[in-house]
Amino acid sequence: MTVAIDRATEADVDVISEILGEVEAYYGGAETPGNVHQIRAALFSQQPAATVLLARDGNQVLGLASYSLLWPAAGADTSLYLKELYVREPARRHGIAQQLMDRLKEEAAAAGCSRIEWTGDADNPPALHFYEAYGVAPKNDKVFYRMEL
Repeated sequence: MTVAIDRATEADVDVISEILGEVEAYYGGAETPGNVHQIRAALFSQQPAATVLLARDGNQVLGLASYSLLWPAAGADTSLYLKELYVREPARRHGIAQQLMDRLKEEAAAAGCSRIEWTGDADNPPALHFYEAYGVAPKNDKVFYRMEL
């Protein structure tokens, strides 16, 4: 399997929408595609909220990583925050997630970031095992909060 990792373009909105539906189903929700208008606004507006990397084998999209830059990180540094790392079921366990993580490191370095940060769901052992195998230990000195609006 030959995999290319590149930044999504506006032409990828429909496949991103499909994958977001798969992500919802993976976490126990309904497999409802993401709203293409919201995706377009979040990724391709004048002030994008995030960047998406897509892993492709030819025209087939195998997975994605979405991230945002956060500031400040440490001091006045910037960090890359990985929001979603997802590989479609048929492509899992073929090194796609590792290739996406490697590309995230390149993106972070190119943006002058001092680190990459993310959260992992405690009830997602495959993801936690992947991060551990990738060589990153969990940080236990932070508490995660979420305020619904």
